[in-house]
Formats: sequence, structure tokens, C-alpha cells
Amino acid sequence: MAFDKTTEADSHYNHLEKMDVGALLKNINAEDKTVAFAIEKAIPQIEKLTNLVVEKLAQGGRLFYIGAGTSGRLGIVDASECPPTFGVSRDLVIGLIAGGDNAIRKAVEFAEDSTTRGWEDLKSHTISSKDVVIGIAASGTTPYVISALQICNNNEISTGCITCNAGSPLAKTANFPIEIVVGPEFVTGSSRMKAGTAQKLVLNMISTATMIQLGKVKGNKMVDMQLSNNKLVERGVLMLMKELSINRQDATQLLQQHKNVREAINFYKNEAHQ
Repeated sequence: MAFDKTTEADSHYNHLEKMDVGALLKNINAEDKTVAFAIEKAIPQIEKLTNLVVEKLAQGGRLFYIGAGTSGRLGIVDASECPPTFGVSRDLVIGLIAGGDNAIRKAVEFAEDSTTRGWEDLKSHTISSKDVVIGIAASGTTPYVISALQICNNNEISTGCITCNAGSPLAKTANFPIEIVVGPEFVTGSSRMKAGTAQKLVLNMISTATMIQLGKVKGNKMVDMQLSNNKLVERGVLMLMKELSINRQDATQLLQQHKNVREAINFYKNEAHQ
């Protein structure tokens, strides 16, 4: 059955080539402003899926993102940022893209059209009913994603999705669909724009809320972040100075000793009560 594929609808703007740079930027920005309001309408859907993710991860499961093209890349970006930001294992949140790692930088022709590869990619990670899979596709029609979720459903693996068309095949397949209807793109069909922005924002919401619920944030600080560069080391020192009311030298020494902000805080507080 056909559905209203607004991601492919004709742009509200025409004769883009006749606009000067100022007009182009102003109009793109005007369209971008609508994205957050579209997401707001879908918060109940996002909440249901996020609660599921929290439950699965708390029980030892993993979160998989699976997509093609821009959608797949956005999933990989979000997955890859979880370990340094929240100090979790690289195997806790996993991003998969049609065409494999080569497709992260270069388009792999027809990879998204496969109806078998998505499930094969998930199986390579020994996926099970403990895990949850979120399919990401702006159009909601990507065979690579839909077929993977269908087989997940058949194997009692929980599924969700993020799509930007209402009533899409992907949304009808997922157990927990999220539909962010952002409407026609500034450049007709260029779903890397508003649709891509919407997907990125929703991914931020899901992963951040999940990690907070799992105890990976203290107050409003990333106390489990990996200290992988000088900026983050400095941030860690400042966290310790503020949290423990100690000077820079003591905070630096404490962080060097424990290599982790949370562990440094716990050690210091335990020592203080002995």
C-alpha cells in the first residue's frame, strides 16, 4: 500500500540556483528550525523505545543501530561516541551500515537493496533476544534495514526504528517505531538535511538518556569519560577540584593515580571517612 513519502516531496522552494548565499542560508536555517518541533511530537514514541533500550542494556544486552547511507553513518557516529563519552565497552552500542566499513566514507552501490545482508551483519555479532536493534532509514523503505528487522522479530529480538515518513514499511515492521515527519527537504529528496538532523538528534536523545539511566553520569558530569586527550584530562581535573573542593595539584595527582574521575572521587571520599 502506498504511503505519503514526504521525504521525497517537492521542496517548498524553487529556483535555488537564483538565490544568493545569504538567501540560501536563511532558507535552509528556516527549514532546520522545524526539526525540533517535529521531534517534540514524537517524544512519547522515543520514550517507549528508550525505556526498552535501558531495560535491555541493564540486563546485559546490547544496542545495535543498522542503516544505509547517511542513516547508517549517523548510527555509527552515535555508537562510536558512547565509549569515550560514557566509558562503556565498544561492544555495548554497535553501528552497522549497508556495504560494511567501506560505506562509511564511500557509497557502496546497491548495498541498501539487499534483503539478506542486514541479518548476516547482525548474526556476525552473535545477536540474541537479549539485544535490541534500531533500524534507521529516512524514507522507511530501505530493504537492508526492513529485512533485518523482520528476521529479528521472527527471532524474538526487540526492534525499533527512526524514520521520517509516517506509515512507512519500516515503521510497520518495528516493535517500537519512531516517526519524525520533517516534511520536504530544502533540496528535493536530500534527506541528509532535515531528516538527517532529526535522526542525529533522536540518536543523541536515546543514547544519552540511556547512559544517564545506567548511571554513567554524576550530577551533570561525564565521570566515566575516557581521558583520551589533554582537553579531557583538564576537564577531569576541574571536575575533581569542584566535586571534592581540593586544589589543582591534588586533583591532578588523584586523576593520574586512578585514570578515571568516578574512581578518583570514590577513593577520595572513602579515604576521608576512614
